[in-house]
Order: sequence, then C-alpha cells, then structure tokens
Amino acid sequence: MANKRTRAVSMEEYKLIINTIRSGFVMADGKRVRPNTKVANCLILGAQMGLRIGDITRLKLNDIVQEGGQYRLNYFEEQKTKKTRHFIVPKEVYIFLQQYALDNGIKPSQRLFDISVREIQHHLQLTCKYLKLRNVGTHSMRKLFAQKIYENNGFDMLLVQELLQHSNITTTRLYLGVSSQRAEQALQNHIVINV
Repeated sequence: MANKRTRAVSMEEYKLIINTIRSGFVMADGKRVRPNTKVANCLILGAQMGLRIGDITRLKLNDIVQEGGQYRLNYFEEQKTKKTRHFIVPKEVYIFLQQYALDNGIKPSQRLFDISVREIQHHLQLTCKYLKLRNVGTHSMRKLFAQKIYENNGFDMLLVQELLQHSNITTTRLYLGVSSQRAEQALQNHIVINV
C-alpha cells in the first residue's frame, strides 16, 4: 500500500536522485553509499517506460523485438496484473539497454538487472533521506512517467490509462492527482472573454 503514499517526483528531483545514485554520497552519520548504476538505470526505466520496478528487474534484452523498424516489448507479462504488455519501446531506450548489456557482459537471454526490488527500494530510501525528499519510492518514477505523458499529450487521461494498463480510469486519476492550484490555473488559462 506504500504506492498510495508515494508521489510523483518533479523532473528536477528525478535528475537529482539519478545523479546522486550514480555518483554515490556520504550520509550524515558518515556511512558511505557507493555509486550504483544498476539502481539508477532501473529507476530511469520506471520514469521513461512506466514499468513497475518488479517488472524492470525481470526484463531481458530479448523481451524486446524489432518489427518494421520499431522496437516493442514482445508479450511481456506484468508480474502484478498478469496482463500482457506489448507496446513500442523507443529506440533510445532500446539503445540505452543494449549498451548497458554490452558494458556489463549481459547476454540477451539474461536478466538485465540482477537485483532485488528490496535492494532498489533501500538504495532509493537512503538517497531520498540524504536529499531530504519525502514520500518518494520506486513507484514515484511510474507516477512521473504518467504525469509527463499526460501533460505532453494534450492531457489525455485515456492514453495514460492505456500505457499504464490500468483497468479502471479511477486508478489513473489517482496517479495524476490534480491539485486545487492546478485546477485554478487550468480554469484561469481557459478563460477567453474578449473574442
């Protein structure tokens, strides 16, 4: 149920989190947290593809196939919902994953990220404590994905619902959480009196 308490991070917070994880840091108590590219890359995929962290840790390069000049997930079953995901994978994301696999000697049939969800959550928790960010979890990246898709595509909630594979639009609405400030701004931006 932690997902209901997590919030979407802003793009600035997202970049700060990723860069901090990539560079490592020292906690206030002197504990050194080493750089972790694997954790950073898992979070990047959550924000760029909207995948749940459990699905990211199961992902293999051969789960992505090329068809007609495009890449797509090849009937990848989501762990939580058991729904089959088969949508386009942007070329940049595929190249990013391919390079990661090459750099780390990972075969196409092997899991790209041999790490547990708990390890990723723990590393993110330490990072957010260090950065003094609250209500951020691995699902915050999925929520960032949802908000960016929503804002950059004409506020199309049905598109977000489809990409996240939510069976109910109410769940999608919760992801997008419209604040009263945003609602007031939308109303203000809508008004055209002098035509």
